[in-house]
Parts: sequence; C-alpha cells; structure tokens
Amino acid sequence: MTTTLEPPGARTRNRAGRRVPLSLSVSAWAVPVMVVGQFALLSGIPVAIALAGALRRVRDRAVRWAAALLAVTYAVPLTVWLARADPAQSLSKDMHPAFAVLTVVASAALVVTLHRARTRRPTAR
Repeated sequence: MTTTLEPPGARTRNRAGRRVPLSLSVSAWAVPVMVVGQFALLSGIPVAIALAGALRRVRDRAVRWAAALLAVTYAVPLTVWLARADPAQSLSKDMHPAFAVLTVVASAALVVTLHRARTRRPTAR
C-alpha cells in the first residue's frame, strides 16, 4: 500500500477547490487594460462578466461590493455619453480622465479582493 503526501495548500490550488472563477479574474484584469487602451465601450463586456460572476459565483461580500463599485464607475460615464445631445464618436473620447482613473482603481480593488478571496482559508463550520 502506498500513500501520497500532498504539499501544504495543494488542496486549495486544484480546480475543484477554487472559489473564484477564472472568467471573473480575467475580466477584472481586462477592464483597466481596455479603458487605458481606449476601448472603453468594449470594456462593458468584461464589466458585465465581472458583475454577474461576482454576484452569482462568489460568496465573499467584499468581492461583490468591489464588482458593484466597478459597474457603477463604468455606468456613470456610459450614461452621460448616451444622454448627451451631441456625444463624441466614442466613449473613450468622451470619458473624463477622472472617470477613467476611477474605473481603473475600482478594477484594481476588485483584483485585490479576488486575490484575498482566493487565498483566504475557508472557515470551519
């Protein structure tokens, strides 16, 4: 009979034990890249994926709040752009730089909370 010893933390690294979906992490990283790269309108897709994934698949409240903050910081300039009588040709050109910075900061907050949720050990019940 042979026994296999697992290194500490090996159980939390497998896919079955993963509490944060990969799509949520990728979309959280894609938002600031797309906003800084002047693809702000297309960054609505990863914002929607991050919000839906956080609300449906993650139990951590901090992750949910960070995803909601990201969605709000994205929705405000989008709404302003859509409500203008004579908007610019793209959301990137019409978005105030402060909103771009807020969106990047909110996305960074989501990335940090996702990392914290992934590395935190589950509580004993």
